Amino acid sequence: MNPDDVLLNFTPGTLTILNVVLALIMLGVALDVTLDDFRVVARRPRPMIIAIVAQLLVLPAVTFGLTFLLPVTPSMALGMILVACCPPGNISQVLTHRAGGNVALSVSMTAVSNLLYIFALPLSIAFWGSLRADTRELLSAVSLNGWQMLLEIVLIIGVPFAVGLTVRHRLPALAARVQPFVKWFSLLALLAFIAAALAGNWQYFIAFLGIIVLAVTIHDAVALAIGWTTAAVGGLGTRERKAMTFEVGIRNAGLGLGLVFTFFGGLGGMAIVAGWWGIWDIVAGLVVASLWARHTRRRTGSAKGDATARAPRDGAESPAAEERP
Repeated sequence: MNPDDVLLNFTPGTLTILNVVLALIMLGVALDVTLDDFRVVARRPRPMIIAIVAQLLVLPAVTFGLTFLLPVTPSMALGMILVACCPPGNISQVLTHRAGGNVALSVSMTAVSNLLYIFALPLSIAFWGSLRADTRELLSAVSLNGWQMLLEIVLIIGVPFAVGLTVRHRLPALAARVQPFVKWFSLLALLAFIAAALAGNWQYFIAFLGIIVLAVTIHDAVALAIGWTTAAVGGLGTRERKAMTFEVGIRNAGLGLGLVFTFFGGLGGMAIVAGWWGIWDIVAGLVVASLWARHTRRRTGSAKGDATARAPRDGAESPAAEERP
């Protein structure tokens, strides 16, 4: 059985549910964003510039190289590229907080990144997917329409993000009350959807279990490592490195899964990679965040301490970037 020849079972109603869940995720992110988050980025742009370079250039480029090193089929390779081209997931702030990182910086990076990805995502998929001959054939087979994908992303990311920003600005008390519910409900709903999708196509998942687990585990570890490395090379402090690690390592694979169903007909290798990534990166992220917080606490006495004993730099501990709960 070849995953390139498998189409996962889904219905238009199922796809509608997924799109609603994804829109709720973006609404939850926007309800936690203030204008100060964008002002912090404008005043101290270096961490944001490093994060954008890591997400838009380094991660897709390294992922492209991984597709040649790992024994993946063309559809799996395109699935890896698709995930790498997706924006960061909102669980990154939870993991940053758990690790003792700079949560305000994480929120700011997520806010700015998601706005950029509205336009960058279709271009990134088309560019990196076309560099391999076999994945280029898959893109040609589905006649990928960049404008249609842009419209889909605007509806899933742009519209709910704009609504959330407006509510947060005009009705901050309401936003503060509903944001935790929207955030956790949408995350749990996404996990339930992915689990149901895998269960409904269990025979395919089991058939390709070994290579899928291998590819996603290595890919996710590399993504987290890219986040830490680029932050370290950029001279950011420990708390900022923690935020950067999860901003780069945690991708919105649920959005990727929705795009697979919408534009690629539920192509097996792509869908299983995106679906398993959506579960595994949360598991791996929780483990990394917990161990990292414990390590920092053991060395400094606090999970928020700077284990490298280096002075904070741009983007670190600015008065406007106070920690959020």
